[in-house]
Amino acid sequence: MEKFTVVGAGLAGCEAAWQIANAGYPVTLVEMKPIRFSPAHKSEGFAELVCSNSLKASRLESAAGLLKEEMYTLGSLTVPVARECSVPAGGALAVDRNIFSAAVTDKIKSHPLITVENRVYDKIEPEENEIVIIATGPLTDGALSESISELCGGYLSFYDAAAPIVTAESVNTDIAFGASRYDRGGESDYLNCPFNKAEYEAFINELVNAEGAIVHDFDVYEGCMPIEKLAKRGIDAPRFGPMKPVGLTDPRTGHRPWACVQLRRENAEGTMFNLVGFQTNLKFGEQKRVFSMIPGLENAEFVRYGVMHRNSFINSPQLLSEDYSLKAYPNIFFAGQITGVEGYMESAASGILAGINAVRSAEGKAPFVLPRGTMLGALTAYVCDKNVKDFQPMGANFGILPPIEPKIRDKKERYAALANRAMSELKNKLKD
Repeated sequence: MEKFTVVGAGLAGCEAAWQIANAGYPVTLVEMKPIRFSPAHKSEGFAELVCSNSLKASRLESAAGLLKEEMYTLGSLTVPVARECSVPAGGALAVDRNIFSAAVTDKIKSHPLITVENRVYDKIEPEENEIVIIATGPLTDGALSESISELCGGYLSFYDAAAPIVTAESVNTDIAFGASRYDRGGESDYLNCPFNKAEYEAFINELVNAEGAIVHDFDVYEGCMPIEKLAKRGIDAPRFGPMKPVGLTDPRTGHRPWACVQLRRENAEGTMFNLVGFQTNLKFGEQKRVFSMIPGLENAEFVRYGVMHRNSFINSPQLLSEDYSLKAYPNIFFAGQITGVEGYMESAASGILAGINAVRSAEGKAPFVLPRGTMLGALTAYVCDKNVKDFQPMGANFGILPPIEPKIRDKKERYAALANRAMSELKNKLKD
């Protein structure tokens, strides 16, 4: 019988181990915490969320919502856990990160077929009849990073950024108001800090001239662009990005603000809020100075400042088959952000497929490859598409799905049709 080893107890690794164990096979899950922590990880728990606590939209007619529904249908561990420990976030699925991690950790450790080993895994050398899944995340470094580089012919790298978190009681609610865009969700889901034009321009001027923590230039994934770097693209860039005021009305004026910073509930108790879209690389003192210029945050208490860290991923289009195994070494699989999928749920979803396919490989069965009309199938196809030359991380989006014919002009109707088609194709695939 094949021996199964999963390296890394993040979302992808936990999902992969869960799939293998639920297929009836013993699996060893190797996790280096608490022996060693990456620069971004602080907790000993599994499936630690190190950036936002949002898992993005919930509704099926959204790319993120569709992906989660597909994962749930495939027997996901993390999706039902996330739904059980969610916090109000309008139309998004956000979680109390500590409760979420604890619940995932408990389910993994209590599974009779999963053995957890806390040790540093530093070299990929599978034993005979061993299948290994590498799910060590985008911060993989040290000897294991060198081993992967040797195996894969080098790494690609980019930088990721996390947003600050403030206490709820320190937000000035005489200025900041509770509301979700277009009234989706309750007023307690988000707090909104409205700018007039003069306030906005003064803020942007300070933002673009603030001192960063890293002085050298770097490449950053577009979806995690530091707010100060975005602002340097043009004075209105943030106002048409994370500071867009659409769907909001300032109760003090009765009008839409010139710009707005949204604060999203960070924990179940609602005692902390994070600054949505405000990933940053500014020095901590500069964050306090500049972000305190945001209306309503003049006396904000920052419980965590934004941080910047390196992310790495392999050249998946040239290296991986669509079952997430290495073309050159079919008994070695990769899963998670190290493959170039971008986002919490995207990482977890790749772990599901890696786990399913590791079992099928051991059983001598053909790989389980989802139809291109599904969100996870399309995402996998992109990550493993050998024709992709300038490979960059990709998250779930409707743009990667084959179009609906004949074309549906209304966006909501088109997204609903794409979602319905995806779920139909997935269910038909599972009947095979």
